[in-house]
Amino acid sequence: MLPRILLIEDRHEMLALLTRTLSGEGHDVISANDAARGVTAAMEQSPALIVLDVGLPDRSGFDVVRDLRKRGFARPVLMLTARDSVADKVAGLEAGADDYLAKPFDPDELTARVRALLRRAQRGGSETRLEVGELAIDFIAREVWWQETRISLTQREFELLAYLMRNAGRVLTRDMISRAVWDREATGAPNIVGVYVSYLRKKLGEAGAPPLVDTADGGYVLHDRSTTRATTRRTREP
Repeated sequence: MLPRILLIEDRHEMLALLTRTLSGEGHDVISANDAARGVTAAMEQSPALIVLDVGLPDRSGFDVVRDLRKRGFARPVLMLTARDSVADKVAGLEAGADDYLAKPFDPDELTARVRALLRRAQRGGSETRLEVGELAIDFIAREVWWQETRISLTQREFELLAYLMRNAGRVLTRDMISRAVWDREATGAPNIVGVYVSYLRKKLGEAGAPPLVDTADGGYVLHDRSTTRATTRRTREP
């Protein structure tokens, strides 16, 4: 049996399609048909991934994912919605979602997105701390620090910064960033990478950091502006 997936969806037909598709892949699927039950199931059942509809009857999916992140739920969330504008995608990702799939969708695309999110979650599982000079990420506490100042980041901003820090000093194209952080080509949402780099720069600057992320050769590069070398610490393999 593959990892457990929680579906939070109020439409019976869509819930049946999602259940059939993901169960057919071998996942243990559980479901909730409103926000309140969904949040309870997420915190009690600890699913490996949530598929979350934006248009729930009691609260919006945006509110649900924000609530889950505040409660410490750090596993991937894939949002489903009929809205397909860049602004709506940014809103969903900024709320704390990891990916965004517009309806109607092909079941094969859904399963591909789910597999990609689960792979990415597993890749990050052994990393405990990452430092570039005086900038540090704690993957266990899900915290980011510049010197003694804690920086509050959304889930997507956190993943973007981690990718830039893992490749400090290396120019990363928008396509490379989009594939690594969003698991898709940048051409699908050309403004998203730039928008999130802008968010990240602003928050780093507010914490007192010098400009760390530069634009270069059609992409971005994170520089170590101190004399401390970039280091990565990982747990021992079992």
